[in-house]
Amino acid sequence: MFKKGSKLYSILTGTCPKCHEESMFKNKNPYILSEALSMHETCSNCGTKYKIEPSFFYGSMYVSYPVGIAFATAAFVISFFVFKANINVVFISIIATLIIFMPIILRLSRNIWINFFMHYDKTLAKKKSN
Repeated sequence: MFKKGSKLYSILTGTCPKCHEESMFKNKNPYILSEALSMHETCSNCGTKYKIEPSFFYGSMYVSYPVGIAFATAAFVISFFVFKANINVVFISIIATLIIFMPIILRLSRNIWINFFMHYDKTLAKKKSN
């Protein structure tokens, strides 16, 4: 399920959706905020162009909403049901979670969005090992 060749692998690792060999992002650390969304133009392994068209990743905003809701729901469940916090603390924990995980949410959204349009190709993955 999390092996190379699955969409989930590409989404969670941020690798090229076609070959799963190279990170799409210039810096793997999402918390360097000035470079959080800086991406390579193409994959150095297979040559896949990441920006399919101008403003391609604006569509990832539609994905970031449900991803953010998932993080907020997790924060709610953990703080309210596990730690039995009052509603004010729950609210603060949700806000803090969304702020802290915003770079990850943005990257995950981009990874999900590009994986809607591109699919893994075994022949391109082998290119690097040859």
